[in-house]
Amino acid sequence: MSSPNFSAWFRCFAGCGATYPLTEILVRCRGCGGLLDVVHDEAAWQERSADAWRALLSARASSAAFLDQSGVWAQREWVLPALTDADIVSLGEGRVPLVPMPTLGRELGCEHLWIKQCGHNPTGSFKDVGMTALVSMVQALRRNHRIAAIACASTGDTSAALSAYAARAGIPAIVFLPADKVSDEQLAQPLSSFATTCALDTDFDGCMRLVAEFCGRHGVYLANSMNPLRIEGQKTLSVEICQQLGWQVPDWIIVPSGNLGHVTAIGKGFKLLRTVGLIDRLPRLCAAQAQASAPLYAAFKNEWRFHPTLAGPTQASAIRIGHPVNVDKAIATLKDFAGVVEQASEDEITQAWLQGDRHGLYADPHTGVALAALRHLREQDTVRSHERVVVISTAHGLKFSGQKLRHHRPERLESPLRTQENVDPERLEQRGVLPHNSPQIVAPRIDALEDVLLPRLQRASS
Repeated sequence: MSSPNFSAWFRCFAGCGATYPLTEILVRCRGCGGLLDVVHDEAAWQERSADAWRALLSARASSAAFLDQSGVWAQREWVLPALTDADIVSLGEGRVPLVPMPTLGRELGCEHLWIKQCGHNPTGSFKDVGMTALVSMVQALRRNHRIAAIACASTGDTSAALSAYAARAGIPAIVFLPADKVSDEQLAQPLSSFATTCALDTDFDGCMRLVAEFCGRHGVYLANSMNPLRIEGQKTLSVEICQQLGWQVPDWIIVPSGNLGHVTAIGKGFKLLRTVGLIDRLPRLCAAQAQASAPLYAAFKNEWRFHPTLAGPTQASAIRIGHPVNVDKAIATLKDFAGVVEQASEDEITQAWLQGDRHGLYADPHTGVALAALRHLREQDTVRSHERVVVISTAHGLKFSGQKLRHHRPERLESPLRTQENVDPERLEQRGVLPHNSPQIVAPRIDALEDVLLPRLQRASS
């Protein structure tokens, strides 16, 4: 059911003042070429009290209706209120766990640490909560427009989300991937959803330029995060976090950051909560980048003057982006949230996801970037020990199982983390992080098992 008392429209983010209905197919302002934002009638939101919003969200959290079980569509008045139930394309996204990690927090110097496990989404990343909004809008648009297909450029996770949600809707999908720069697990996802998958001999930025040109020429709908519809779905993450914390605001949110749509969306979600009276203050934000691909970090250190860079190789492949399309939105958001940008080396990223794994996280490299950034912020005392910190884990480690296996079995296959990124296992051991956990090859006898296992049990109990 649509929400007739609420409305939303496109507005030029660059400031020229142009507005457009959401029923128009465009991702940039026709007047000045700037990016667009989705703007809501906030006065209509405010006609309902904070207590009433809180009660509505609580009721939907226990509802048996499938759309209410989606973390995105349970907030439908704040997302795309004109859509009907028949328009919505959902795979049960959102409502992912916010996991308290007190022991890991103590190791990092934080008394209060939570991990928001976005890898628990249907295709294994946070991209699902944005893609459900975009594909649902396309489903509605197809009633009055001819849309041949939906396409995206991707470093892995966007292609997985688009291909799955397009398959759910019965809409053809096309994905452009940088050849040999995504994991096998990530490549398998669009192939399995029968998306047309194009591997291009370029980086993500090159794929982005080509997909935008292709879509403009051939009536294909562009699904990258320059399209603000995805941000409407992604902003619901902020509402989930506050609801899971009993409507308390954390002090910090740390976000792995590449194309910069996610940190923008999280900021937008917290502003929404303040507008409707559910919170009275904003958290601080940290955009965490891999050192090899850190153009926003460079801008932060240069009074926010941004210059695109050539993204270097990093194990955090999803954020290997040198020219992020949402940079202006992200900088504006970070300024509003007293935000900072931090970076992490490949060595630090590896240490961080290994440390997370030892606490059961099975962390992807991008979560490693965020955890390493948190370590830096604590060392600088930018984050205080008593402050409440939420780290966004953007994807599931299962997307990087091959990388983890290569790391832990260097005797079988040389680990790329050692040969390409100069990780020194002995130095990691000295820092208290176990760099490798190879399987033990043991003869099938009890004495052989005792020889291997009893010394380990003794060390564990000492």
